[in-house]
Amino acid sequence: MSVQESRSGAASTDQRAGKYLTFVLANEEYGLEILKVREIIGMMSTTAVPGMPDYVNGVINLRGKVIPVIDLRKKFGMPSTEQTSETCIIVVDVRSNLMGLVVDQVSEVLDINGHDIEDAPEIGVTMKNSFILGMAKSKGRVKILLDINSVLTEGDQEEMLTAAQKSE
Repeated sequence: MSVQESRSGAASTDQRAGKYLTFVLANEEYGLEILKVREIIGMMSTTAVPGMPDYVNGVINLRGKVIPVIDLRKKFGMPSTEQTSETCIIVVDVRSNLMGLVVDQVSEVLDINGHDIEDAPEIGVTMKNSFILGMAKSKGRVKILLDINSVLTEGDQEEMLTAAQKSE
C-alpha cells in the first residue's frame, strides 16, 4: 500500500499505527517509524562534499561505511541554530541505504494507535508535504509523522550516495 493510499480515509489509519522514534526540530515534535531507525549517535564532524545541496552537512565514516548526513532543519527550510549537547544524528535506512539526520534532540519511542493519527490538514495552498505520513495526537500534543523515504527524493539520494562513494 502506498503512502497516498494510506492517507485516503480513517479506515486505513491503522496502516500507520506502530512505534515511532520522536524528536524535536525548532520546538516542533516529529516522528519516524522505528523500523527505519538503525541507531542514534552523538554529533561528529562531517567531511564536506563539493556540489552537494546546502542541507547536506557532508559525510561521516560510521564503522567503515561512509554515509551522507542531512540537516533536517535546512531540508525543511528552518533557520539553523547552535548545536547543543542534545543535538544528535539519527541513522536511518532510506531505500536500503544508510543516511544520517541531524536533529535538535531525540525525545522518546511512542506506540501510536491508528485512531490517534490524522491526515495532514489541507490549508488551501499548494505545499510539498508528501513526506508527512500523518499527524499524531499523543500526550496532549501533535507530532508530525514523517515518511522518511519521501523526505529525500530518489534524485537527492542518488546524488548524495554518488558523492559519498567518491569520497571513500
